[in-house]
Formats: sequence, C-alpha cells, structure tokens
Amino acid sequence: MPEINTEEIFEKMVTAAQSVLTNHWEEAQPFAENELKVLANNIKLIGELKLQGKITEEQAKHYLEIQKSSARIVLLTIEGLGILAVEGAINAALDVVKATVNTALGWKLI
Repeated sequence: MPEINTEEIFEKMVTAAQSVLTNHWEEAQPFAENELKVLANNIKLIGELKLQGKITEEQAKHYLEIQKSSARIVLLTIEGLGILAVEGAINAALDVVKATVNTALGWKLI
C-alpha cells in the first residue's frame, strides 16, 4: 500500500477549501486549516489501521463521516459561513485528494 503523505494532501485540501471560502477565508483560515489537518491525519490513521487489520472499510467510512461532521460543526461557528459554503469547502477539500487516498487505501473511502 502506498503511503499517504499527510502534508501533501493537507496542502491540497487547504487550497481547495480556500477556493470555496474565498470571501470568508481570513476568518475561516485558522479553523479550516486546523480541521483539515485533523482530517488529513485521520485519513493517514485509517491507512495505518487498515494495514494492521484493525479497521474495516465500513468502520473507516463511519470514522471519516464523524470527522467530517466535526469539521462541519467547527466551521459553522464562523459568522457568515452557511451550511452550503461549509459543505462545499469540505467536499472540495476531499475531492481534490480522493483519487490519491482511495488508491493508497485500496478502498473507496472518499
């Protein structure tokens, strides 16, 4: 299994999220970057747990959904950001790393 480079996917995720949150990026940046860092690290963790045989594909998908919900809640606390913008940012961030992550894991996680 190819290794997931968290720094590389994090940078791509931030760029994608920033493009969606352009008008609110200054306020959202510290929170978005923190949440995307957590998402990137958790994607890597899923890969490690898969290698160890400690997580199933279904568990991994549930775990990722929980992490997405957490990021969604944090970003919705930023004044001026609505659910569509937040969902758009999270989806854009994950879409940009989808192929890399799914290939590395060997599962369709994203």
